[in-house]
Amino acid sequence: MKNRGFTLVELLVAISILALVAVLGWRGLDGIVRAREALTAQMNTTRGMQLAFAQMQSDGEHLATPAVLGRRSMLAADNTQLALVRMVYAENQPSRLQVVSYRIENGTLVRRESLATRDMAQIDIMWKAAVSNANPATPVVLQQGVNELTVRVFETSMWRPAASPAMAPQGMTAAPNAVAAPAMMNEAPAGMEVAITVEGQQVPMTKVFLLGGV
Repeated sequence: MKNRGFTLVELLVAISILALVAVLGWRGLDGIVRAREALTAQMNTTRGMQLAFAQMQSDGEHLATPAVLGRRSMLAADNTQLALVRMVYAENQPSRLQVVSYRIENGTLVRRESLATRDMAQIDIMWKAAVSNANPATPVVLQQGVNELTVRVFETSMWRPAASPAMAPQGMTAAPNAVAAPAMMNEAPAGMEVAITVEGQQVPMTKVFLLGGV
C-alpha cells in the first residue's frame, strides 16, 4: 500500500490557516506594543508633572510676604505663565529675595529663577523681566506637550482666579493678573491651585499648594 501524501488543496488550506494565525498574532502583538508605548508616555508625563508640582510647592512654601515686599506683587499668573517672589535662605547668610517664573514656551513648561538679592530695585527689574518675554535667565525644562496653565489663589477665605483684577503695587509694574498684597489686611494668599493641561489629556492635572509655609 502506497503512503498517501498531502494534496494541493490540503496544503493551501494549511497555509491559509497559518497565515490567518500569523495575522491575528501580529495584530495582538502590535496592540500590546502600542499600549505599552502609550503607558510609557503617560508615565513619563505623570513623572514630569510630579517634579514640576514639587518644584512649585517648594517655591510656594517660601513665598515672600507683604511684610518684606510692601505693596509689591508677590505672585502673578495667566494661562501661559506663573511668576512669584520667594525667600531664599542660605547657611550663614541673610535672607534674600528671588523671582521665579514658570512659562509655557512652544508647548514646553520651563522654569527660570533670578539671582538672589536684598536690593528691592533689582527685584523690581527682575520681576518685570519675569512677566515679559525678555527674561534673560536660563530656562530649565520641566514638561513638554503643555497647552495651558491655570492658577487660582485662596485669599480672604475664598478661591478666586488669579486673573481677577488686582491693585497695582508700588515700585513694581504689575502684570494684568497680578495678585497684589492686600492693602488693609497685610497678608499673603494662603493657598494656590495650579491646573496644567497636557496634550492628549482632556482633564487637566491639578495640584493645591499651601503658600508661605502656613
